[in-house]
Amino acid sequence: MSFDIASYVREIALLAVPLLVAVTFHEVAHGYVAYLLGDPTAKAAGRLTLNPLKHLDPLGVLAFLLTRMIGWAKPVPVDARYFKNPARGMVLVAVAGPAMNFLLAMAFSVLFRLIGGLAVAAPQGSAMAMVWEPLAYMCLAGVTVNLAIGLFNLLPIPPLDGSRIVAGLLPPRAAYGYLRYERYGFFLVILLAVTGILGKLLIPAILVLRGLLL
Repeated sequence: MSFDIASYVREIALLAVPLLVAVTFHEVAHGYVAYLLGDPTAKAAGRLTLNPLKHLDPLGVLAFLLTRMIGWAKPVPVDARYFKNPARGMVLVAVAGPAMNFLLAMAFSVLFRLIGGLAVAAPQGSAMAMVWEPLAYMCLAGVTVNLAIGLFNLLPIPPLDGSRIVAGLLPPRAAYGYLRYERYGFFLVILLAVTGILGKLLIPAILVLRGLLL
């Protein structure tokens, strides 16, 4: 089966903007919640910015290019010592990223309805159709990408956000032992992706949530 490079490039072009929005807002949400809780680390590092270049991670971009489903950015630095309640603070910071992605998925679904309506109303082959149709597909991709990133990050695999949430609910000693496996988390994610297990875990949930939104 031959590889359709033109189709691949078109797909990446439609996914690129939603992905940049998804990972940028995800990381800013982490940093901003940490800042509200008293941690100035992300702000001092210049990470409370919507400039995606400040957040991109080469491996995360590569993962996106290979899977066209998941990707990640450079983690925003957080210092839990600034929080009055470090365990509770880390849970709130961890939740903020996926929560932002789910909010973005809802926003993109509203835009899809509006722009999709304009695309349908535009005469076939007209200049307006050539503008509205790609934007509608981009909004649809925005729903899917944000749901994928939000759900992916909720997996309880260190160092994903889900592991921070689980660790915050565990006794300190158990949380420490659990997070010690962070060094192996990346390899586990790659293994799950290569074997197809990651897709089997995420795709059904993505489809259900996307169906509800659309």
